[in-house]
Amino acid sequence: MGASDFVRPGHVFPLIAKDGGVLMRSGHTEAAVDLCKLAGLPPVGVICELANDDGTVMTGRQIEEFARAHNLKLVSVSDLIAFRQAREKLVERVATFPVATEAGAMIGHAYVTPFDSVQHFAFVLGAIGDGRDVPTRLHRADILADVFGGADTIKKTLHRFAREGRGVLVYLRDGAAGVPANIVGRQGGQAGQGDQEENAAETRKRQWLDVGLGAQILKDLGVSSIRLRSSSSKPRAFVGLSGFGIEISAVEPVE
Repeated sequence: MGASDFVRPGHVFPLIAKDGGVLMRSGHTEAAVDLCKLAGLPPVGVICELANDDGTVMTGRQIEEFARAHNLKLVSVSDLIAFRQAREKLVERVATFPVATEAGAMIGHAYVTPFDSVQHFAFVLGAIGDGRDVPTRLHRADILADVFGGADTIKKTLHRFAREGRGVLVYLRDGAAGVPANIVGRQGGQAGQGDQEENAAETRKRQWLDVGLGAQILKDLGVSSIRLRSSSSKPRAFVGLSGFGIEISAVEPVE
């Protein structure tokens, strides 16, 4: 068998970019479409992964060396986010109001995007100050846990904020533009433990590609680096977050 025995390009998966591009989802699909738009071309692209001779996917320095060897331009998703972030804004603050909580008085801010009428919220305790090392929780709405489960994660987060004297809880509405839907029961089927762990890992990956909306809200509040409160002990890849000018200085458990 030789190269001529393969049909090329073979199977191709059609993908649909999210409205708002990399500012709403830090994915390669959105990056490809954004590049086309910025170049004044139709918003249709072809993407592929770079592979090494042993079949592994190229990363980091390998990609840089490939670009140099073939005289190719190299741009990251974070670069695209930073470029668009300097020129565009996809979240709008529509209201500011006081909120009484178990942890004390907070200031609430409501945000909307051009893509739907759903409101997202940021609840701020204390002063953000210079915006550095702000205790922060990016929370995706979960009606079962937040309403019927007593909102244990939110309560622990707010009490931790109260002990430290400041913090920001970003509350993202489930299933809205830029926020993946939390499908009830998806992880509770008949799949084996290995399948459930794989599905959970894929869900975490997808969730944190969709970090753009929360990042833009933090940026609007003047936050530049966060100490992230996380319910998971496993590290997550916050793809493209640096493009919004936000750094994660620490990841701390919700307790």
